[in-house]
Amino acid sequence: MKKNKPKYKQIIDAAVIVIAENGYHQAQVSKIAKQAGVADGTIYLYFKNKEDILISLFQEKMGSFIEKIEQNIAGKETSAEKLLMLVKTHFQNLSNDRHLAIVTQLELRQSNKELRYKINEVLKGYFKVVDKILIQGKEAGEFSDTLDVRVARQMIFGTLDELVTTWVMNDQKYDLTALADTVHKLLINGFRKE
Repeated sequence: MKKNKPKYKQIIDAAVIVIAENGYHQAQVSKIAKQAGVADGTIYLYFKNKEDILISLFQEKMGSFIEKIEQNIAGKETSAEKLLMLVKTHFQNLSNDRHLAIVTQLELRQSNKELRYKINEVLKGYFKVVDKILIQGKEAGEFSDTLDVRVARQMIFGTLDELVTTWVMNDQKYDLTALADTVHKLLINGFRKE
């Protein structure tokens, strides 16, 4: 199964829309095929089942998201600047794709335990980027040398995740990206050397 074909991406993008609009449990493969403009059987050339579509969707979108974060932080000097860019990119990425925000914040959480385990595996790449920023900040003396990287990572991810979920639940009635500077300031003040 080659996954670099345009139809693969077409199906993934269609799945985001169908799952966001119908919910994971109501998102039949036939609806995804129709949205993608392909025959139902074509889906099975690329995916085993609907669960495989959801996991692949998350892998594909999270992989692109991590690449975008790494590109955006590449030119930044300090860990504080890198963290701000991570927060901004996180918010921008999801505020620019309402359907993806609904899928990641609501639908992925309603999945079974095995599926959540696979999703957590995908998140490890994101956590590595966060850890790298925090470790560099400690080593450079920007952040406290007693900073617990694991706890700080969970604080960062938990804060961003909760804010995006609240934004989705409020029907995106406000500018999520406008919160980036405030969130960054709160996080940085908690991490700084005393």
